Amino acid sequence: MPGHHRLSFKKEPLKYITRTVWVLSCISLFTDMASEMLYPILPIYLKSIGFSVILIGVLEGIAEATAGLSKGYFGKRSDVSGKRVPFVQLGYALSAVSKPMMALFIFPLWIFFSRTLDRLGKGIRTGARDALLSQEATEQDKGKIFGLHRAMDTLGAVFGPAMALMYLYFFPEDYRTLFFIAFVPGVLAVLTSSFLKDHKKKMPGKEKKSVPFFSFLNYWKASPPIYRKLVIGLLAFALINSSDVFLLLKAKEAGLDDTAVVGVYIFYNLVYALFSFPVGAIADKIGLRTMFIIGLGLFAIVYLGMGLSNNTYIVTAMFFLYGIYAAANEGISKAWISNISEKRDTATAIGTYAGFQSICTMAASATAGLIWFQFGAAMAFLVTGAITMVIICYFIVFVVPVKSKMQIGQ
Repeated sequence: MPGHHRLSFKKEPLKYITRTVWVLSCISLFTDMASEMLYPILPIYLKSIGFSVILIGVLEGIAEATAGLSKGYFGKRSDVSGKRVPFVQLGYALSAVSKPMMALFIFPLWIFFSRTLDRLGKGIRTGARDALLSQEATEQDKGKIFGLHRAMDTLGAVFGPAMALMYLYFFPEDYRTLFFIAFVPGVLAVLTSSFLKDHKKKMPGKEKKSVPFFSFLNYWKASPPIYRKLVIGLLAFALINSSDVFLLLKAKEAGLDDTAVVGVYIFYNLVYALFSFPVGAIADKIGLRTMFIIGLGLFAIVYLGMGLSNNTYIVTAMFFLYGIYAAANEGISKAWISNISEKRDTATAIGTYAGFQSICTMAASATAGLIWFQFGAAMAFLVTGAITMVIICYFIVFVVPVKSKMQIGQ
């Protein structure tokens, strides 16, 4: 019928990005601004108050283990209670409060408590937040939704270090004040979270059911086979994906001075932020699986390139590619997981993966450090690049698309 030509199934630009998605993205922007403002100066500050390198390592290990284990537990709690927003709000509030706490007192136990509180906040909010993002998207829009969120989150990693550099330029070595300044965007994140609301229609869940701390591990047995295949591949990659600190050390080794190293870190985050949304949009068209594999290919190129060259221009170019890889990795992997898990288990599925990922990343950093110490930087990067090629083959051969209602990567 002629009148039917008025109907269009194409969505208007950005119409699929709901108010909740924008709010969550702004919260992540403010929170990451606060966290990344302190990231470059945290080791320096800890040394200035008497922490040894070993104690800093123990502190970060305990903090990351806390975040890792709590992601699965609180993801399960969110699914069982059928609520998302309270976990998101509490998680961001704890992280905000922890920032000035680290500057108030310098007792080691207090520092341990403050840093662990920050990571606990991350553990509480991660599964519920990503499940909330998933609720706001269709399978056709997942890449764009998670991509936008990662873009806004990573913009905070651009603004934060830039603000810290600017402050320290005028007030050299005044690290403690930065912790109080970082409290401001943290508070903005908490205030912004007040605009979040859970869906009126209650999600399926048994609110009064008790949730043992390691109960999320049971999800592994109950999860779809494709989830287990996917997460095995993701965790294998996490086991070789060491901290970005090693990339910065490589940049330093290639001849960049301290300011240039921080500058290249900001440059990487800017590329990451700018590419996250368009990469997510492309992923929705070509498939999340395909985009993720492309990202792994870029990662392999970066690490092989870093291992084979000390040229500052090549190293800088590798940071550009690393930013694009990052855009095709974290947000895409979470969107992928949310597509192959039941809605009632989304926070558990993502939280379980994120928890194991945190622990694997710690192991990866320890292994990379050991290889670097024993055989040099080049070997650490070349080994990582070579193993990544094997992992790419795993994803191509074993993690294949399935034709079902919830297909992997479309």
